[in-house]
Amino acid sequence: MTQIETLPHWDLSDLYPSPDAPELTADLTAAETAAKDFSAQYAGRLSELPGDRFGAAIAEYERLGEVIYRALSYAQLHYSGDQTDPERGRFHQGIQERVTEISTHTLFFTLEINRLEQTDLDAKLADPATARYRPWLRDVRVFRDHQLSDECEKLLHEKSVAGRSAWNRLFDETMARLRFPVDGKELTSAEALHLMSDRNPARRKAAAQGLGKVLGENAPLFALITNTLVKDKEVEDKWRRYARPQSSRNLSNHVEDEVVDALVSAVQSCYGQLSHRYYGLKAKWFGVDQLDYWDRNAPLPDDDDRSFSWGQARDAVLSAYGAFSPEMEAIGRRFFDRNWIDAPVRPGKSPGAFAHPTVTAVHPYLLVNFQGKTRDVMTLAHELGHGVHQVLAAGQGGLLADTPLTLAETASVFGEMLTFQSMLRAETDPKRRKAMLAGKVEDMLNTVVRQIAFYQFESRVHHERRLGELAPEKIGQIWMQVQRESLGPALRVHDEYSSFWTYIPHFVHTPFYVYAYAFGDCLVNSLYSVYRKSESGFADKYLDMLRAGGTKRHRELLAPFGLCADDPAFWQQGLDVVVGFIDELEAM
Repeated sequence: MTQIETLPHWDLSDLYPSPDAPELTADLTAAETAAKDFSAQYAGRLSELPGDRFGAAIAEYERLGEVIYRALSYAQLHYSGDQTDPERGRFHQGIQERVTEISTHTLFFTLEINRLEQTDLDAKLADPATARYRPWLRDVRVFRDHQLSDECEKLLHEKSVAGRSAWNRLFDETMARLRFPVDGKELTSAEALHLMSDRNPARRKAAAQGLGKVLGENAPLFALITNTLVKDKEVEDKWRRYARPQSSRNLSNHVEDEVVDALVSAVQSCYGQLSHRYYGLKAKWFGVDQLDYWDRNAPLPDDDDRSFSWGQARDAVLSAYGAFSPEMEAIGRRFFDRNWIDAPVRPGKSPGAFAHPTVTAVHPYLLVNFQGKTRDVMTLAHELGHGVHQVLAAGQGGLLADTPLTLAETASVFGEMLTFQSMLRAETDPKRRKAMLAGKVEDMLNTVVRQIAFYQFESRVHHERRLGELAPEKIGQIWMQVQRESLGPALRVHDEYSSFWTYIPHFVHTPFYVYAYAFGDCLVNSLYSVYRKSESGFADKYLDMLRAGGTKRHRELLAPFGLCADDPAFWQQGLDVVVGFIDELEAM
């Protein structure tokens, strides 16, 4: 594997040169003045504005957002580089507080838009200046029935930095500081989790037990964070009149509760065909009746545990993208050539991986923790899919580029599928092909089954919390029950596994985000099936879908491909792709 010194670190100077850059101070000062002027000019007057003036007001609101979120993006990325550095934490918190203070002056805008009568808004939409923002206005108005009084909204907005955001920071910094004992070494969570797919079974076990020990010791703190945030959400949901805890997430994703229910039901009903069956097959390959949970992602017994250098990973992803679309490859290449990626594992760095869109006037940045495994290549392909999507959608502008999570995950998972299929076609060794296919099935199970299990875990925790505060042991029991249901009888979970819920950041940062991965995976499976049968023009239609950003809903976006997520058979079609891969492995 490539030495860590050769891996790229991102260059954040396209946002700001440094935390103390005068440009940053000047931008925030100018934004504060502009926000106050915006409020003085428009607060309480939206209903009387003609269409051209109303459209101009939205455009000014968009420009203001670009300025303040540029500063916030820089602070978030700088902090992600080392979440244990108190100076970075202080800087991030300071920027969050300043941005919250500035945006308080513009908070009235969407609240007032939602108080407009539809006939009044329709009249404004007749003017092209306002008509351009029709999709954004549609999405703002979705929350109309859940809006509180201006005073309540302002209070919640200003208190967020000392409420949910503060608990998020506590989680992040606690996880970043934890060290896990494995074979006499003290490892970060990313390093310890990486060893759970190591070739050496003793090392996998040591990593799992090291994780379980430290996570278990810290479970009371993570339980406090979880209890507080879940209760906070329950209180706000009640005030906003949401039917259930998942409803606000579904609304922001522009999908109906019933569509998500259909997805969850379809996946759950296929546990036996998917995870139960595959892990039973894998246990046979290992010559046992049951696998220990630390063997879930273990390399196959005859896998040579191939490692990739950074250059090999880059070339594998870009060549797969290029075979699909030269434009897609060209956009992806910018991330490598211009230092838009941060790849090394290092103490304090945010674990996992993400793509941050920043603002449309700049470009996205990717964070990965690259350690040379095939899964790391797939993670790179995944995050680059997000990055390409964000670049293409940026042409819509700040308010229209943002994409619902469900469709955002479609772009990332499609990038993974392109890369996997390209690598599989290039591989001629039967053992490696089997290992690659097994790895892909495991990734798909992690994306579909595991994420739906996470969703069910969250749902049960939120339900149980309404009956009273949950002890760490109770949360662990819910976790173990859901894991046993989803993984099946061929996987043996030990007591220490009951604390593994603690390290999942989505539960803290973005409640009920996780089903978006399964949504995206099933959608991509169906989309890829259409691609394989298409003669020409698919790539152009696909890139147009990404360029649309948040201007269209999933029905409109999928219509050119003859797909409809409202149809229950749609989800089964996506799951059948995974079943087919398992059939192929069984035949081997």
